[in-house]
Amino acid sequence: MKKYNFILWSTVLITVMIAGCNDMDNYSVSPNHHLAFSTDTVSFDTVFTTIGSTTGYFMIYNKNDENLKINKILLADGVNSHFRINVDGRKGDSFNDIPIWKKDSLYVAVEVTVNPNDENTPFVIYDSIAFITNGITQFVILEAYGQNVHILRGGMVFEKDTTLTSEKPYLVYDSITISEGATLNIDKGASFYMHHKAKWLINGTIKTNGTQDEPVLFRGDRLNNYSTYISYDNIPTQWDGLFFGASSFENKLDYTLIRNGISGLTFEESTPDKRKITISNSQIKNMDGNILYAVNCDIEASDTEFSNAGNHLIMLAGGKYRFTHCTMANYMHGNLISNSAARFTECLTLADHITYIEDKKEKTREYPLQQAYFDNCIIDGSLSADTTNEYSGEINFLTDNNYQSGDDLRFNYRFNHCAIKTKTTTNTRFHEVLFVKEQKIDNPDIQCMRYLKSDGKYDDVYYDYVYDFRLAENSAGIGNADRTVSEKYPVDRYGVNRLTSEYGPSIGAYEYVPQEEESN
Repeated sequence: MKKYNFILWSTVLITVMIAGCNDMDNYSVSPNHHLAFSTDTVSFDTVFTTIGSTTGYFMIYNKNDENLKINKILLADGVNSHFRINVDGRKGDSFNDIPIWKKDSLYVAVEVTVNPNDENTPFVIYDSIAFITNGITQFVILEAYGQNVHILRGGMVFEKDTTLTSEKPYLVYDSITISEGATLNIDKGASFYMHHKAKWLINGTIKTNGTQDEPVLFRGDRLNNYSTYISYDNIPTQWDGLFFGASSFENKLDYTLIRNGISGLTFEESTPDKRKITISNSQIKNMDGNILYAVNCDIEASDTEFSNAGNHLIMLAGGKYRFTHCTMANYMHGNLISNSAARFTECLTLADHITYIEDKKEKTREYPLQQAYFDNCIIDGSLSADTTNEYSGEINFLTDNNYQSGDDLRFNYRFNHCAIKTKTTTNTRFHEVLFVKEQKIDNPDIQCMRYLKSDGKYDDVYYDYVYDFRLAENSAGIGNADRTVSEKYPVDRYGVNRLTSEYGPSIGAYEYVPQEEESN
């Protein structure tokens, strides 16, 4: 009996399998049964010539109730195409008799490499993938925007005075070094796309000569998206940063954008007897570490935004510094790449010493803070000012000296007409300062900084890591700047005149402009 049941069930199973196989071998020949696609166009944003793109994907769907056989899949330009395709795991420029079962789908991956030409501006290349099924041809369009670039590899060293022009962007691998005694001038509109771990080592002098309409740009070289809402251009840790040696002086950054590195500007221990750098009309943002770190230097910055860092925005130990009409705002929401959590260090730290490790022991080297003056600056962020510490929130003092004693030679600082998120103090070095608090949506009357976009969210739901630290309505900084200081810096980075504005002059890097006026 058991033997009979076994034979019976085996026969049934084989019959079902044969029927299933027969069904899988049957394909519709009707021209009315079409393929469907997840997109009609696969588009690649700027692709540097000779450098392969990231991979784009789309899906082929058979939404019919019968199996289909795709008689042919081919690139229209064939072997001459700039594009490469992979159909369900197979590479090539043409494929024959590809089955796609009813209610099933196939993956197609697309890559592109653009050949260089004589164009300096971006250019478009096209191709298409043809899908021929039962005599019907369907297409998915492929397009890419190519950009010729200067590729700098192998540790480029500038040993004499040189000017880099802006006709084509620069794609930087490894490092760029400016030797002591050499000056590198960078023309307005020049762009530097820094590959992973690429960096600038500046022992001589760098001078960027950007303008409002044509700023100089330093950023990572990943041009695609990390996810649907997040561009790699908004994520830190893409490249290493700019490092200034002790012998580097008289540097200048004007109308310069620097973003998404591990660190921004790092200055080795130097001497404050000679100007290290002048920064103006610039934006330095979105770093995994510090935005600006300097030891015993002479630095001046004006009309500049320093924003969003995993560590300090600005760390100054010893030396002489002056910041005027600057916005220092840190609302970073962690780092997706390094998996670091939200930061816990203040926007601004002033110190009269540094600590270091030597022979496995922690040691201290002292540097008098000869001058740290902040006029019409915003110092703000996500840290709370409501703590038991005497100074809290977004400023910190690292000194054994009594910083309220008037010992100007060792720890000399001043905040004039600034908006600072810290506890209220009677310290006379805080002159006409607005002590701001956290933003409270349900209390618009609270004295706090309000920006056009400080939460890094898209549509109040998804994080896109896009920020805009221009002042919004009812911000505490509007119209509260020291006018005598503003007279020396009458125009902000966007060209808005602080002195003629009916709302100004406002504290920070940006003069307040109501949004309805800006949009007209």
